[in-house]
Amino acid sequence: MRSRTRTSIKNVVKALNGGDADTARAAFQAMVPQVDSLVGKGLLHKNTAARYKSRLNTRVKALAS
Repeated sequence: MRSRTRTSIKNVVKALNGGDADTARAAFQAMVPQVDSLVGKGLLHKNTAARYKSRLNTRVKALAS
């Protein structure tokens, strides 16, 4: 699960670096439940997950505008 989550985070970053707002938004929406799942299982601290989601969401919103 941790590997899949890291891959999904990398997919968001790759879409952001590529400049594709729609792909970045879709990848972000797919990433959020996976990160939250790791928090629920105790594999990731909730503040770390919140930081990942916040930073990536800020970048996705900036790319969309």
